[in-house]
Amino acid sequence: MDLEKQIQLLIDNAPPDGVTPHLVAAIAPALSAIAQKLRHSQYYILQSLEGNWVLTTLSNRANPGLEKRVVYAFSTIQDVSLIPSAGLDPQIQAKPLPVTHILFQLMALEPVDSIVFLETPGTTTHTVEVQRDEFQKLMQQQIKPENKPRHIPPDIA
Repeated sequence: MDLEKQIQLLIDNAPPDGVTPHLVAAIAPALSAIAQKLRHSQYYILQSLEGNWVLTTLSNRANPGLEKRVVYAFSTIQDVSLIPSAGLDPQIQAKPLPVTHILFQLMALEPVDSIVFLETPGTTTHTVEVQRDEFQKLMQQQIKPENKPRHIPPDIA
């Protein structure tokens, strides 16, 4: 599915609260820009039977006290086996999701530090990491109200 259709699907499936569809439309250019930097239009995300995404905690080799929580996005279903223990639990399934939907979910995934997209099938050496904090800052910039001229009262002096 192309990116425009993915974005339209996000807008169409947004809660009809009068706000969310407009917010999705406002961040659509940024979602598309990031998605275009990735190689695939869909990725596989490990999920529990309840639909919760599987988090992996990574430790820094040089500084074992430094950790981050990531979600892996696999380019093919076969690549799930590249991550140790990823496909061993029968309660965990790999589900395909459009890339823009994965990025959109990143805003709401509080415990997640980043999503690691495995770009080249069959290997874990070529990845793209999208950090949640940087992603959220970019999305916030997209939804900021335009700098409107402020009304200055005539008696300000």
